[in-house]
Amino acid sequence: MSDLIVHGGRPLSGTITPSGNKNSVLPIFCATLLTDEPVTLKNVPDITDLVKLVAFFQSQGSKIDWDREHGEMRVDHSTFRSTLVDDELPSDMRSTVLLYPALLHRLRKITIHANTKGCSLGIREIDPHLEILSVLGAIVNEGDPLVIGLPKGFTGARHWCDYMSVTVTENFAMAAALAAGESTLINAASEPHVQDLCAALVAMGAQIEGLGTSMLRITGVKKLHGATLTINTDYHEIVTFLALGAITGGEVRVEKALPHHFDLITKAFKKLGVVIEHEGDTVIVRRNQKLVIETPFTSNLLPKIEAAPWPYFSVDLLPLMIALSTRAEGTIHFWNKVYENGFSWIPELAKFGAHALVSDPHRIVVFGNKPLRPAVVDSPYIIRAAVALYMVAAAIPGKSVVRNAEIIKRAHPRFVENLRSLGAEVEWK
Repeated sequence: MSDLIVHGGRPLSGTITPSGNKNSVLPIFCATLLTDEPVTLKNVPDITDLVKLVAFFQSQGSKIDWDREHGEMRVDHSTFRSTLVDDELPSDMRSTVLLYPALLHRLRKITIHANTKGCSLGIREIDPHLEILSVLGAIVNEGDPLVIGLPKGFTGARHWCDYMSVTVTENFAMAAALAAGESTLINAASEPHVQDLCAALVAMGAQIEGLGTSMLRITGVKKLHGATLTINTDYHEIVTFLALGAITGGEVRVEKALPHHFDLITKAFKKLGVVIEHEGDTVIVRRNQKLVIETPFTSNLLPKIEAAPWPYFSVDLLPLMIALSTRAEGTIHFWNKVYENGFSWIPELAKFGAHALVSDPHRIVVFGNKPLRPAVVDSPYIIRAAVALYMVAAAIPGKSVVRNAEIIKRAHPRFVENLRSLGAEVEWK
């Protein structure tokens, strides 16, 4: 079942409890391999990448008890084998790179036979990961296969990243946590999920300063211990359901939000005429928002939403704003400063009748509120782009199909079930 069958034109209204953050649970789950003591994870989302990592750990002898109904998992790596089964790492997901520090710490050598891919946003280079591992004491023998050794354990070091990479920052934090001496990472990524991983490492005994900033200072410890860790809610999923309420004219409330993450998100919604409200940890979009693009004070310039590494507006949320803008009155400019292929899916919007001009690989202009019609569209291998295509379909009366949308399951374990609870008529086929 990979296609979404959508009968749109219905206001979506109701209350949603979001899942645990996909981008937090994957590195935190990989970090559990840094200790032999039991770790308990709570609010664990049932997503496909995590299922694959669980299978990998179990094939290596780890004991994992996953209560999927209650979102709780107990992990015990004390019986993890000293060699890799078939000498292979999982090769069909990007998050495999997050295994490198823990596997090197345990096995002292890993062999990489194939590059992994996560989505179609563009080339995801492995070089920055090899660079930080080398800086921290690993020996990289380039070739096919690629062999990385760690004969003497990680050693503290100072490193300045070329750019703010989430997974590179996460790998540096995991390796430096057990390195001999002090380590400093400059130009570190600071996204909420990076903060979540660092907080989890601290709960396991790591010494990390600078959480939420672009500079991490880490004093290595001899060992990490077990802990009970709760995965924070996924702000991407929260914004998804708020945007769905806004584009369909419904009223959606999302519980267990983290309001301190929402300043720029709220501002982006406001640029499209949508007011976001907070009641404690519940965030709300009211029904029948007018969807009029805000005119800037400098009126000879187009209104703009630009996305870049945190604390900029999250690039992963940009497709949701683009979908919303197709129903808004006015014209707006979107700028993706990260991915060179982030707008590859825009031609699919034209099948609905939307007007969008691709200026270059990083910038588009959307001319909103054009007449839209049901359509059959093809989803790219980009989670939020697939969701954005569903959003547009949900706002149009009639039957639409979003083909090859199964990538949504990588981030939304109960996507269709949640949509139906809001009154949507949608199914997998």
